[in-house]
Amino acid sequence: MTDKAKQRQDIVENLATQQEDYQDLPQAVLDKLSWFQDQKLGIIFHWGLYSQAGIVESWQLSKEDDWARKHGAWRKDLTTLRHDYWNLNREFNPVNFNPSDWAKAVKAAGFKYMLFTTKHHDGFSMYDTKYSNYKITSADSAFHDNPQADLLRFINDAFRKEGMATGAYYSKADWHCPYYWEPGSDPKGRYASYNPKEKPELWHKFSNFVENQLLEICQNYGPIDILWLDGGWVNSENNEYLPMAEIVQKIWQQKPDTLIVDRTIGGKYENYVTPEQKIPDVPPKKVWESNITLAKNWGYVPHDQYKSFAEILKNIVKIISLGGNVILGVGPKPDGTLPKKALALMQELGTWLKVFGEAVYGSRGCPELAPANLLVTKKGQTRYLFFAKDEVGQKVSLASLGQIEDTIINLETGNLIKIIADTITIPQTKYPYGVLKLKIKE
Repeated sequence: MTDKAKQRQDIVENLATQQEDYQDLPQAVLDKLSWFQDQKLGIIFHWGLYSQAGIVESWQLSKEDDWARKHGAWRKDLTTLRHDYWNLNREFNPVNFNPSDWAKAVKAAGFKYMLFTTKHHDGFSMYDTKYSNYKITSADSAFHDNPQADLLRFINDAFRKEGMATGAYYSKADWHCPYYWEPGSDPKGRYASYNPKEKPELWHKFSNFVENQLLEICQNYGPIDILWLDGGWVNSENNEYLPMAEIVQKIWQQKPDTLIVDRTIGGKYENYVTPEQKIPDVPPKKVWESNITLAKNWGYVPHDQYKSFAEILKNIVKIISLGGNVILGVGPKPDGTLPKKALALMQELGTWLKVFGEAVYGSRGCPELAPANLLVTKKGQTRYLFFAKDEVGQKVSLASLGQIEDTIINLETGNLIKIIADTITIPQTKYPYGVLKLKIKE
C-alpha cells in the first residue's frame, strides 16, 4: 500500500448510495441502463489547463487540498499559483489536436463509449459556452482562432462518426466563477467561498449558471448519452443545493434516455454508481462502472507512472465478472495528442478484445461465483471462464457452475477442452488472460 501522504486524496465516496435500490425511473432510462451494461468498456479524457502545467488536474488551486502540492507544488505560494494558473489559457494551444485520430484509436482499442471533460473544478470550459468568458474559445485563449477551437463539438462529431456513444463530464463546482468563489474572498478549500444560506441571491446566480451550462451541453452538443457530474461536495448537506429534478427533466425533454450520473449523491439522478480507482468488495445494487486510470493521474503529467497491460486487464476481467462496466482514464497532452504509452496500452487492449471480445460485450457478470475464485461472465446459458496466464496447467473444478454440456471451447485457439469429473486443466495462452466458452444445461 502506498504511503497515505503520497496518495491522491480527491476521491469522494458514498458507500451507502452504492447499496441503495433504484427509485422510479423512466422506462427510456431503464432501457438505456441495459444498453449501457452491454457496452462494458468506456474511456474518459481529462483534458484542460492542468495538462499545460503538468499537475494533478486543478486540485492545486484548493487550499485545503495540500496533498496536491506536497510533492510538486507548481508555484511556491498559493497566491502566485492561482494567478499563474488562471492565465494558462493564454498558453494552452493544442495545435496537434486531431479528434479523428483520437476516435479511430479509441475504437480500435475496443471502447464503446467516451466521456470528455467539458469543465473541471478550475472552471475552464473546453467548449464555446455562452455563460462564461473563461473558455477555450475566448479571445484571450491561445487556441481560440483555431478552426477546431470548440473542442467538445469536434470531439463528439469525430466519435459519433466512428459509431461510438458520447458523454460529458462536468464539475458542478467552479473555482473561477464569481458566484462560487467570490472575488476578493479567501476560499478555504473546494467548497463555495461563502455559506449559500447566508447569501441566497449569490447562490441562486450560481445555481442558474450550472443549469444553463448543463442544458447548453445537452442541447447544443447532443445527443449526449451520458451526463457525468463530478464535484460530489456540491450537495444539500453542504447547503450547496442544485435543483437537479428540474434540470434533469429539461435534459430528458431533449433526449429522454440520457443517463444522469450525479456522482455520490444517490437517488433518482445517480442512474449508475462510479467507484473510483477501485473494484468494490461488494458489487453495488445499482448498475455500476469502476473508474480506473491508465497512469497514476487522470490528467496528463509528464513522466507519469503507467500501469502494465497485465494489471489493466486483470482489473477489467475482475470488474466485468462482478457485473460492472469499466471506464479507463487517459490524459491528453497539452499539444492535443494522446500519450504514446497510453496509445500502446490501448493497442494491446484492442488486440486482446479482437480475440476475446465475445466474452465481454453484451455479457453480464456472475458475482456469485467469486467465492469459488471463478471469473465468469454470461449470456443466456453460455458462460465464459477467464483464466490468468500463471494458472496454466492447474486443475480447476467447475462444479459450482452447474451441469455443463460436453463441449468447452478455448476462444483463443478454437480447440476443445476435456472435462473430467467437472474438472478441467487450464490450457496455454499467450495473453495475460485467456477465456473458455461453455454452456450450462437448462
